[in-house]
Amino acid sequence: QVQLVESGGGSVEAGGSLRLSCAASGLPFRVYKMGWFRQAPGKEREFVAALTWSIDSTVYGDSVKGRFTISRDNAKNTMYLQMNSLNPEDMAVYYCAADRGSLAWTNPKFYEYWGQGTQVTVSS
Repeated sequence: QVQLVESGGGSVEAGGSLRLSCAASGLPFRVYKMGWFRQAPGKEREFVAALTWSIDSTVYGDSVKGRFTISRDNAKNTMYLQMNSLNPEDMAVYYCAADRGSLAWTNPKFYEYWGQGTQVTVSS
């Protein structure tokens, strides 16, 4: 059974930090890329960041560059998202996703497996 389980969401004040985790298990294939997306009420799912599982390559959405850092721990099959300098525009449900393909890192349609999401709330 494939599982991507996010954790680490919560409520913070503007300027604060949170660290999200995504634990992966049961994936039937060798993952090529994993990513973080977010979705606020009434908005489309937005790309946040992604990385490759086997080589050191990352990509970030423009709105989070310089504030968020994506990383992984291969031994623990876990991906992280360190979020600093949070602002109310970052408030959303954050999802992790995984896929075996190498295309379209920023397009949610190219990710096969998804977690259930974790809420991030930022108060001003």
